[in-house]
Amino acid sequence: MKCKRKPVRAILYSALLATGLVLPAAVATATAAQAEEVNLYSSRQPFLMKPLLDAFTMETGIKVNMVYLKKGMLERLKSEGRNSPADLILATDIGNLHNHDKAGLLQPITSTILSANIPPQYRHPDGNWFGLTARARVIYASKTRVKPGEVTTYEDLADPKMKGRVCIRSGKHVYNISLLASIVVARGVEGAAAWARGLKANLARKPQGNDRAQVKAVYGGECDVAVGNTYYMGKMATNEKDPVQKLWAQSVNIIFPNQNGRGTHVNISGAAVTAAAKNKANAVKLIEFLSGDGAQKIYAEANFEYPVKAGVALHPMVASWGTFKADKAFLSRIANQRVVASKLVDQVSFNN
Repeated sequence: MKCKRKPVRAILYSALLATGLVLPAAVATATAAQAEEVNLYSSRQPFLMKPLLDAFTMETGIKVNMVYLKKGMLERLKSEGRNSPADLILATDIGNLHNHDKAGLLQPITSTILSANIPPQYRHPDGNWFGLTARARVIYASKTRVKPGEVTTYEDLADPKMKGRVCIRSGKHVYNISLLASIVVARGVEGAAAWARGLKANLARKPQGNDRAQVKAVYGGECDVAVGNTYYMGKMATNEKDPVQKLWAQSVNIIFPNQNGRGTHVNISGAAVTAAAKNKANAVKLIEFLSGDGAQKIYAEANFEYPVKAGVALHPMVASWGTFKADKAFLSRIANQRVVASKLVDQVSFNN
């Protein structure tokens, strides 16, 4: 006799109940609640967001209308102006959140829940944006060609001993602009310029490709070390569609730089309420929901990231990379140096 399979939605909901992300009473609450909604523009992919947004609706009765914008969110919000339907945005990298803020597209919010859940270095000092997940920008080092202790800091990447051994994506990419901005904060403009020149001198090839392509280059012997975000290790190590990426991941060790100094540069994905928000209260509720224990765990695990809320368990693979000290410089300070960092990339002709 065949057993009838439980629908995927039912299985997911059972899992969310088990984590405490959705309370049993939420079913009745959601049914009884007057229909409400909130409009979200997200650069985070639908597969990451749908389980969480469904859970939020189940708990609160607030429907989330999500528009996925891989690119062009800033331009779209600018063109829509006060008539924008978006109540909040989700974006990756502090640079993107900072650019929206400087364009006058965000508004400050005050929330005791967000202040309690999100460390101050991962949120705007005036409440203009809030980090929700974190990723570290690390060194991927060949297991066979890099000796233990040979490379331990970002500064080592610019040391002459690494000449012809380093791979990195475009210096103009938002991830690398934020990294260089963190070095401006740590070492000043001249120190950051010297670092950028030294790093360029050590490149094995012209900056190109994405973070995964750098690890592929290490695997292929083009270089010995590469710079990339941590979550790419998880994406490569579990890639069933392109299993050769598992070999790329197996060929490298993750090194968290500057553990005996300021710590490793950490960036975020985050959320903010738009200046044009028509459903501000619901937007705040959604950000608060995403900062809670259950949502933090699922949100971070979906992309092999780190929860920003203290005490939330890590995905087993993320935990296997080991603990590390993060740079405690406020991301708002780092974001304010992004223009300087971008000019330094041009000044040293990094991509040429």
